[in-house]
Amino acid sequence: MEIAVTGASGLIGSALIAALEADGHRVRRFVRGGVAVPGSVVWDPIAGTIEAGALDGVEAVVHLAGEGIGEKRWSPEQKERIRSSRALGTSLIARSVAAMSQPPRVVLSASAIGWYGNRGDEVLTEASGPPQPSEFLSEVCVDWEAATAPSTDAGIRTVLLRTGIVLTPKGGALGRMITPFRLGLGGKIASGKQWMSWISLEDEIGAIRHVLGDDSVSGPVNLTAPTPVTNLDFTKALGGAVHRPTILPTPLAPLKLALGSELVTALLVNGQRVLPAALEASGYKFKHPDIASAFASLLAK
Repeated sequence: MEIAVTGASGLIGSALIAALEADGHRVRRFVRGGVAVPGSVVWDPIAGTIEAGALDGVEAVVHLAGEGIGEKRWSPEQKERIRSSRALGTSLIARSVAAMSQPPRVVLSASAIGWYGNRGDEVLTEASGPPQPSEFLSEVCVDWEAATAPSTDAGIRTVLLRTGIVLTPKGGALGRMITPFRLGLGGKIASGKQWMSWISLEDEIGAIRHVLGDDSVSGPVNLTAPTPVTNLDFTKALGGAVHRPTILPTPLAPLKLALGSELVTALLVNGQRVLPAALEASGYKFKHPDIASAFASLLAK
């Protein structure tokens, strides 16, 4: 199958491409600016331009591109970059495939569990609504998903990948945690009661591959393990996996100074208790269904 992938150089995108190519698929990488290397095409999601014929012959699109959420302080300008990089890029992909005489059979578009907002102990599935009142990350995700409307309206199977915290020692949240925890400096964040809905990178890729091949799946799909944990339990499990104590709480003041209180609160203090109802109903079997098995596998490599 010929598959177009945006966000190809990201943590998830690069792992997905390797898996798809190992499966025997042909991957067309979308790159922003510069000169395309063989097997890739150039697009500009903000300017709304895409290389002529970029999607010709493509049977599936996996759209993962978007500005990083947690790398920079949320200034008004950065917030707009976060929002526009998702909504504009997704709209461009959706409008482009909708206008094709022979469109791809399926579009998988990234989203995030931030859609649900900070909901305390409430158990959340794809049937749950967005938070009231709305929150910045939820608003971003709502706009992000709404931008796929042209694809859906054109009758193309469209799946919204609401991804949780992706765990891999190669990067992301776990990649940043490993060193302090191995030094015995890891600890709970704030009260430790906030829920963390996570998924191993292996299951993230496995779930995307599963959804690509299952024509019965459409609409929002939570890409999270079936056993979310509180931050305190996550902390204890990670400390146990690296054989280090987790007594002292993580100091938030330096993080808030560097990244701003709003970002730190949204990403570290708030949380969501999300279950992968649609994914499990479709028959997907997790390689790492619980945090202990995930850490045992991830940190053994």
